[in-house]
Order: sequence, then C-alpha cells, then structure tokens
Amino acid sequence: MSPKSLRNSFIYVIIALAAIVMFFTFVQPSYGTTDIPISEVVELAKAEKLRTIEIHGDNLTVTTTTGGTFKSRKEEGSSLVETLERANIDTAATGLEIVIQGQGGLGTVFGILLSILPLVFFGGLLLFMMRQAQGSGSQTMNFGRSKARVIMANRPTVAFADVAGEDEAKEELAEVVEFLKFPERFTSLGAHVPRGVLLAGPPGTGKTLLAKAVAGEAEVPFFSISGSEFVEMFVGVGAARVRDLFDQAKRNAPCIIF
Repeated sequence: MSPKSLRNSFIYVIIALAAIVMFFTFVQPSYGTTDIPISEVVELAKAEKLRTIEIHGDNLTVTTTTGGTFKSRKEEGSSLVETLERANIDTAATGLEIVIQGQGGLGTVFGILLSILPLVFFGGLLLFMMRQAQGSGSQTMNFGRSKARVIMANRPTVAFADVAGEDEAKEELAEVVEFLKFPERFTSLGAHVPRGVLLAGPPGTGKTLLAKAVAGEAEVPFFSISGSEFVEMFVGVGAARVRDLFDQAKRNAPCIIF
C-alpha cells in the first residue's frame, strides 16, 4: 500500500471511530432512567425515600428505597451536601448514603477524549473535503479545455505516398499544401487562402489519413477531435471547448484541424 493510501485509510479510521464514540455518547438511550430536577431530589431526601446519591461531577444518580433509579443535575459549582443541609436534611439520620465518584484516572482520560474526538471528527471531515476539492480542482479548471489530440510538425506523420489510391483527392489537396507552405505566393497576387476543405465519404475511405497526409506534407501541426467530444451535460462547456480549440490552433498557426 502506498504512503498516500495508508494516510487516507488512517483518516477514514479516525473519522469512523470519532463518529462511533459520538453516537454512543450523545445518542445512546438512558436505559429506563428518568431525569428529575434537583428540587425533587431534595424533596425525596426529606421524605426519607432515598437510599444513595452518586455524584459524578455535576451529574447525580439517585437510587430510591424502592430500587428506582433517577438522573439529576446539581447547580454548577454548588455542593450537594450544603444544599441538603440548607433544607434541614440530616443524611446520617435518614440513612442516605452519598458517594462521590473520583474524577481522576480513566474517567479524566475518557472525558478528555470525549471533548477532543468531536474536534478530530470535524477536522478530519474538513480535511477530507479539502483533499477531494484539490483532487477535482484540476478537473474543474480543465473542464472547458479542448480534448483535441495534437500531432506537432516535428513528429512523424504520414504523407501522400502513404495513402493508397485517392489520386484525384490528393491532387486537389496538394494545392492546400502549397497554400500552407507558401501562403505569401498567393496573398501577393491577391488570392485568398482557403479556410477549410470538406472531405465527404462513408467511414473507412481514408478521410482522416488524407487530412494527416496534408499536415505531414505541409509540416504543420495536426489537431484531431470528434464532434461528440464537444457535447456535455452542462450548458456552455461545448462552446468553451470550441473556443479553446481555435485558440490552440491560432497559437500553432498554420495548422490543420480535423
């Protein structure tokens, strides 16, 4: 596995673990426990209906004398013992046991992880989206670029000698070669260089080969593209590719576009 693939896999694993932890932390059911306000906890303690109160920071787990379990939450920074004393409740006389759960060790580590994992999750998700955007950025920038295949003049190309038959077509296209190689001869006499030639015939009759032969004889670049490559689902992309194709042709003039 390449280092890039390994790094991407590691990111996916971190995102998956963060999502699982967040799910079990914030979405998991309460398993039959009911939340009650702290005032109701005080009233139950006053009525001597409580057996134990477990304190987890500001969170309370209350167990009644009948075995019922409730969840509650005291005011941040306040003391539950002082709250009960202000209500004139003697925990020793009522038999109420208050258990304070330690905040160190694994509890602290797990709390830190719970606070960090959401940041890791969203950071990994943002990083993933940025990488996806960078990966498709080059494709987006080239979306309107022409897909024409180019054969430059200094590359091996075919000539008329490589085309079997088609003598009449080669004779007429020889004039085009003269126009491309020595345009000043004709412009000095006031002649207009032809802008294009229509090659008609069924598939397989040598139209593409003849066009390449013209470019090879004239030693000019050859641009080849299919009409279907200008068709896209987005409006304006085809027109942008046509403009880009002719911009490339102008930069490499004289040339052949087929």
